[in-house]
Amino acid sequence: MSSSFRAPPAPPHGEIDIAAVFKAVWQQKTLVLLVAAGVTLIAAAYAFTATPEYQVSSVLRPAAINELDALNRSEVYRLPPGDALIKVGASLESYETRLNFFRANQALFKPFERPGRTLEQSFDAFNRDSLKLVLPDPKKSDSLSAYIGLGLNYPKGIDGVSVLNKFVDYAIDAERQQIAADLKVIVKNRLTELEGKIEAARSSYKTGKDARIVTLQEADNLKRAQLQDELKALRQQIRTARQDRIALLGEAITIAKSLGIEKPTTPSALGEKTARAGENSVMRTEINNQQVPLYFMGVEALTAERTALLQRKSDDFTEGRIAQIARELQLLQSNREIEVLKQRQNEDLFLSGVEPLRAEVVRLKNLGNLDISNMKLVTIDRKALEPLSPINPKKILILILGGVVGVILGVLAALARHFIINGRHVTQDVTPLLSTAMGKPSKERTALQPSDS
Repeated sequence: MSSSFRAPPAPPHGEIDIAAVFKAVWQQKTLVLLVAAGVTLIAAAYAFTATPEYQVSSVLRPAAINELDALNRSEVYRLPPGDALIKVGASLESYETRLNFFRANQALFKPFERPGRTLEQSFDAFNRDSLKLVLPDPKKSDSLSAYIGLGLNYPKGIDGVSVLNKFVDYAIDAERQQIAADLKVIVKNRLTELEGKIEAARSSYKTGKDARIVTLQEADNLKRAQLQDELKALRQQIRTARQDRIALLGEAITIAKSLGIEKPTTPSALGEKTARAGENSVMRTEINNQQVPLYFMGVEALTAERTALLQRKSDDFTEGRIAQIARELQLLQSNREIEVLKQRQNEDLFLSGVEPLRAEVVRLKNLGNLDISNMKLVTIDRKALEPLSPINPKKILILILGGVVGVILGVLAALARHFIINGRHVTQDVTPLLSTAMGKPSKERTALQPSDS
């Protein structure tokens, strides 16, 4: 008895028999369907049991110009609408603002809390994965106006609409408070500067007033000293003149006594008296423009005048200038201008050049009545609204991907099973041939040899 084995022809090296592969997969279509169904069920279980994740967004745009008109007209704080939007955007992106909002509204963020995490760690997870700031692309010019968008991704169980809307309001209010604080500091600094200028003007006025008083007092003292010196000189002059007059009177009295002139006379009268004594005819001419010597006044008159001069206690009445000096000295006893300067009550009324400064002070103080609490820094173009459906998980996409992945895995499983099974049969059929070719009889051949003989 002879035995022979023919192995099926193998495809050329490096080529795959597509038909054989398809046939092998088709023969195991039940396995493919089972694997695909199993993977699809797993995907469906994930899609329908995973926590839904929602997304809400809000859009801010620049406020109208008239909303910021009161602040800009203050001439203290300039804030165009575009700058206000940038400030609010910076506040929305600020880590500190977000953390403060998280701390102030912990009831809204209960699902983010995890055991073993601190408040800051829970916030960091929320801040890193949930809040996203959206800015316009500066390379694109198709945007009609500037805007700032803010998106929030949140799982089911969180009131995302309230979180986002409240956070936007919180950031706007925080920036509004910051602007109010900045305005307060600027106004305070301006007021301090203006008060310093007014105080400098007040100090300058006081210095000028004191200098004026001192100048007036110095002028009065100088004038008084000059008048007193003049009065002293006048009195000395009058005293000297009186003494000189007394000496002249004494000399005239001596001459008058020697001439026997007792009564006032004239040179012509004295001549007639002498002529009668000599009885000579003499023609006399009297020149009236010559000063008559003092002794012609006679002894009686001269003696009387000298006696009066000797008994005089004051010569002031003989000089009119002395009375004028006394009057001027009396006026110098009190300077009315100095008294008025010293009696001024509200000296600020006399400061020069401070009227504009005072007006600016009043204007700046009135800025304290500027209501910034209701000032509209930005326009909320779109508030966050309750989403209609979650963004994750995408159930239909997950089911489709699950089905596709399941089919692929099923095909791979079928091919693996096919090659495993076929590889076992090929090994069983090829082993005897290999033994014969190597000269090693198999057990079957050894058993058949006696019968053939």
